[in-house]
Amino acid sequence: MQFRLLSYNIHKGIGGLDRRYDLARIIETIRHYQPDVAFLQEVDDGAKRSRHDCQVDLLAEAVELPHRAYQRNVRLRSVGHYGNAILSRWPIIDAVDIDLTIPLKKRRCALVCQVETEVRGHARKIGLANVHLGLAGFERQIQLRRLLGGELFSKLGAETPLVIGGDFNDVWENLGKKIMHPAGFELASGTIRTFPAAAPLRRLDRIFCRGPISSLAAFGGHTGLAKRASDHLPLIVDFEVK
Repeated sequence: MQFRLLSYNIHKGIGGLDRRYDLARIIETIRHYQPDVAFLQEVDDGAKRSRHDCQVDLLAEAVELPHRAYQRNVRLRSVGHYGNAILSRWPIIDAVDIDLTIPLKKRRCALVCQVETEVRGHARKIGLANVHLGLAGFERQIQLRRLLGGELFSKLGAETPLVIGGDFNDVWENLGKKIMHPAGFELASGTIRTFPAAAPLRRLDRIFCRGPISSLAAFGGHTGLAKRASDHLPLIVDFEVK
């Protein structure tokens, strides 16, 4: 069974260059790549800057990925929240928030769930984790170790395909070698630059996989609209579940 996963820091629907709120640009960008699963970061809910939209609902309906999970990571000073979201073509089960916050740093969480699909006529679960890691190098390493060492991940057996992706803020590009590879994960997304969207120089976004699953292809979204819609480009990986 093959499926496409898109990871995208949507920057609350605010353009990276014009600083204009326009969720339609995000919607069109996601629809262009037709993912089966979308990991989204910086998704607003009830915020003044985004017209008090509940973005996860608007996005899920517009891109025809009806199953959704959302976590309100950060409470804004005025009104509303922003956080991570997972949209899926298949039912989402057992969605939980994993607190990755480091004292004195901004609140950070991972959104972890499973989707239930079908492989060769048999029901199959795929584990998913959407992250938006911190800005400090030591912070990111602690957060990943906390996520991977938690009880939830230890319950997922080796036979369960598992994908972890999102905005890793991996400025030094060392999280794979130091954390993910020793834990049995492979980099599925390659060395694709996604930030800043208009002229990408940094590989901040990552998608890793473990278990009976492999990457068939990976690329960044480079349409003219994608370069304006957010300050990140979307990262897309085509997977095969074995």
